[in-house]
Amino acid sequence: MNSGTPDAGTSVTLQDAGIGFILVIDRRQDKWTSVKASILRIAASFPANLQLVLVLRPTGFFQRTLSDLAFRFNRDDFKMKVPVIMLSSVPELHSYIDKSQLTEDLGGTLDYCHSRWLCHRTAIESFALRVKQTAQMLQAFGTELAETELPNDVQSTSSVLRAHTEKKDRAKEDMRLALDEGRSVLESIREPLARGPEQSPNQDQLDSQSTVQRLLAQLNETEAAFDEFWAKHQQKLEQCLQLRHFEQDFREVKAALDVLAQKITTFTDVGNSLAHVEHLLKDLASFEEKSSAVVQRARALSLEGERLIGLKHYAVDSIRPKCHELRQLCDQFAADVGRRRGLLGRSLDLHGLLEASMKWCDEGIYLLASQPVDKCQSQDGAEAALQEIEKFLETGAENKIQELSRIYQDYEPILTRDLLEHVQKVFRKQESVEEMFHRRQASLKKLAAKQTRPVQPVAPRPEAPTKSPCPSPGIRRGSENHSSEGSVLRRGPYRRAKSEVSEGRQGRGRSTGDEESLAILRRHVMNELLDTERVYVEELLCILEGYAAEMDNPLMTHLISTGLQNKKDVLFGNMEEIYHFHNRIFLRELENYIDCPELVGRCFLERVEELQIYEKYCQNKPRSESLWRQCSDCPFFQECQKKLDHKLSLDSYLLKPVQRITKYQLLLKEMLKYSKSCEGAEDLQEALSSILGILKAVNDSMHLIAITGYEGNLSDLGKLLMQGSFSVWTDHKKGHAKVKDLARFKPMQRHLFLHEKAVLFCKKREENGEGYEKAPSYSFKQSLNMTAVGITENVKGDAKKFEIWYNAREEVYIVQAPTPEVKAAWVSEIRKVLTSQLQACREASQHRALEQSHSLPLPAPAGTSPSKGNTKNVRKLEERKTDPLNLEGYVGPALLPRPPEKGRGWSKTSHPSEAPEDNDGWSSAEEPINSSDAEEEGRVGLRKLVPGKYTVTGLDEKGGPDALVLRSGDEVELVQEGDEGLWFVRNLSSGGEGWLPARKLSSLLGQRGAPGCLSSPESSAGSALLSASSSCSESCAAALADLQG
Repeated sequence: MNSGTPDAGTSVTLQDAGIGFILVIDRRQDKWTSVKASILRIAASFPANLQLVLVLRPTGFFQRTLSDLAFRFNRDDFKMKVPVIMLSSVPELHSYIDKSQLTEDLGGTLDYCHSRWLCHRTAIESFALRVKQTAQMLQAFGTELAETELPNDVQSTSSVLRAHTEKKDRAKEDMRLALDEGRSVLESIREPLARGPEQSPNQDQLDSQSTVQRLLAQLNETEAAFDEFWAKHQQKLEQCLQLRHFEQDFREVKAALDVLAQKITTFTDVGNSLAHVEHLLKDLASFEEKSSAVVQRARALSLEGERLIGLKHYAVDSIRPKCHELRQLCDQFAADVGRRRGLLGRSLDLHGLLEASMKWCDEGIYLLASQPVDKCQSQDGAEAALQEIEKFLETGAENKIQELSRIYQDYEPILTRDLLEHVQKVFRKQESVEEMFHRRQASLKKLAAKQTRPVQPVAPRPEAPTKSPCPSPGIRRGSENHSSEGSVLRRGPYRRAKSEVSEGRQGRGRSTGDEESLAILRRHVMNELLDTERVYVEELLCILEGYAAEMDNPLMTHLISTGLQNKKDVLFGNMEEIYHFHNRIFLRELENYIDCPELVGRCFLERVEELQIYEKYCQNKPRSESLWRQCSDCPFFQECQKKLDHKLSLDSYLLKPVQRITKYQLLLKEMLKYSKSCEGAEDLQEALSSILGILKAVNDSMHLIAITGYEGNLSDLGKLLMQGSFSVWTDHKKGHAKVKDLARFKPMQRHLFLHEKAVLFCKKREENGEGYEKAPSYSFKQSLNMTAVGITENVKGDAKKFEIWYNAREEVYIVQAPTPEVKAAWVSEIRKVLTSQLQACREASQHRALEQSHSLPLPAPAGTSPSKGNTKNVRKLEERKTDPLNLEGYVGPALLPRPPEKGRGWSKTSHPSEAPEDNDGWSSAEEPINSSDAEEEGRVGLRKLVPGKYTVTGLDEKGGPDALVLRSGDEVELVQEGDEGLWFVRNLSSGGEGWLPARKLSSLLGQRGAPGCLSSPESSAGSALLSASSSCSESCAAALADLQG
């Protein structure tokens, strides 16, 4: 179907729509059905905007006739309100429409291409739709942005900004595509005019071009408005993000500044010595250096806030107070550090003055002690000494305290109670030294003022010199004689009285000089003790802060190797515990003895238990050494050593505690050497012994932890008393005879550990390695319970051998010590263990006897003991009155036999009354066991019974219903012997107890342990014998000498 006028298809304006349209339908080549369909479509599409419809009828006669008839009859069906004119030819059309408005196929002159018009029209409508959709999308996006609430944290704000930016980018991309499409449509409309410039555009082309340009302008305006809106929105989001960053940084910095402020308040110590104050200043400088990063960050954050305020941030009211608070916190911290540095500076000045005063006093005392008394007796010597003193006193103006009140006034902010006492001590010492100088000056001035007349020297008179009024013992007497003799030779021309007075003065001067010299030496030792103690404490703190604390620093974690992680306790042991003890307690207590060094032993005695913490450190040292060798090349150690500027690696500093505990005994020996006649000499000797005991315990524990293969808990064996290496032969009743014979000739090298409850036999094994790895280990071989152990002190043929036997000599170990002294020490210590067990057994038995005393049938007491003489009975009666183990005080002397008496010594040669009270037992000379002498001394037919365990071999006749019944095979224990030949017996098989006659027991009981040996209470509680001639006191003395050596 060909269109009519262009008005029917071109773009329609509101003005054109108001005028109306003339529709031309060209159906010259169609049938009536096509014409009818077109008319019906037009009637439905344009019901009110058409003025006239012109229809060119088909050219065929039949179709034209048919259309006329059909049109007349179907006019009502079209329901059109405008007239429809049926035209037969084109000229008829020209009478209705001008040719300029008609296309060429309708006889007009209008240049029109319908396909091109359709293409342009479709493109314009598509572009218009896209512009509309773009505008709606931007409007919705703008509404979304406007309604978005600003987040309260950095992460959420960043997420919102990122999401909005992505949406903005997509909207901008859509607008770019729409603009490209509009420009393409405009270019296609302008293309025909560009090919033929001579042609002028028609109205339709002009309208299409105007429509596209208007849509492009609308789109550009929308984009510009969106860009302006987005710029504001983006700025707000970015400022919000800046604000959230600022607030987050503010919280972090403020928390860090609060921590610094809290730490600076803990810096309250003003120091107790010059070195301590210097260390505190160093700590303060290190703290300030570490905190400088936080302070700089706070100041930078404050400047950042000021910059945001200058950029007209929307949250100025929130930023400005935070900036002010940051500046205030930084200024407050700087003021606190400055104030703290000022206090430490004043403390440094005060301690410098105090140490200068102390040094001046020490030098003064040394000067007085070094002035030769004999030379000062002459006028020239006195004047020279006087000038020397005056010259020294001139130096006191700069080195001593002038006015105590001025010190109080100038240093009031730092004068703590301890420091005030220290100042007063120094001032008192200064005054005493000045008084000494004034007395010396007065004496020297008198000597210098004497005008001696020349005389002829003569030989001295032979009278004995006058002694000093208060000479010191020992050395002083020798020095008095020497000084007196020299004085007589020099003062020969004078009268005898003057000579004696001069001798007395010289004696006193020489004695005073010796004492002053010893005091100076003691002070030097004390200064060395204090100086090394302070250095030791500083080194421990340096290691704990520079290494141990850095292992917990998250910034250093990446430098720590896998094998070193979570191993701080292994590497450093209890070093922190040692540091706190020395820093808080021991160093301060040592400083209290600075004016009385000879009494410093008391400090060690008071803290001897705390010093045992070194045992734990030394026990951990092998593990620490092993860990260090595995991880010594770790970058963490290198970085820490670089920060601390140490020349030596960490392992050298880990040895400091071991070196320190061994240093004390050397310093105590030196102090004791110069304090033998002083008040604290005994305390120094006891302190030295205590430190040596700690060293021994440390050494023993180092060996003890090297034991391998022992399945039990070594701590259950009690305290380790002694340890050492021995050659051991075995001789057991059980086993093959050849094995026994070979064992006698081939000694085994064993390391013995003597505990309170057992003795361990171990084999020593040397280990390969370095340092602690080279230390030996001990393979456990045998353990003997001390409740079943006995000893024989002397073995024929070798003074270094002794026997340890077990279970009534079922197992015998012949032990050869390196020296007789070592053997004596071990025998003495084993004696003490067995004696203490015997005593404990007696006390337990007597306690049980006391509990049953009211129910046991007891015999009447006799006047004499059946086995002792009258002399011993008298002594026993005397000892009953004071014996703490005697039961007579509970039930009366007429009821119970008394327990075995105290006071029997170990020695065969010692008299019973002279034996020490702490060595309970029986002498082998008084009570031999299982020997012929014992049978001769006892009653005929009876063998001697002693406390211990026995096996019943005979048949017991039944007694009363309450009597103790013994059956063959029962194991019994004889606890104690009473009067009238009665023994208190405990049946270990049935649990019964009671008193039985010795005659009955002799016939029932079998044999027991070998004679001549000391056994434990359970295996042979009553034998308590030694086949030795040396006394216990001699053995103990030898053992002590060996340990001290």
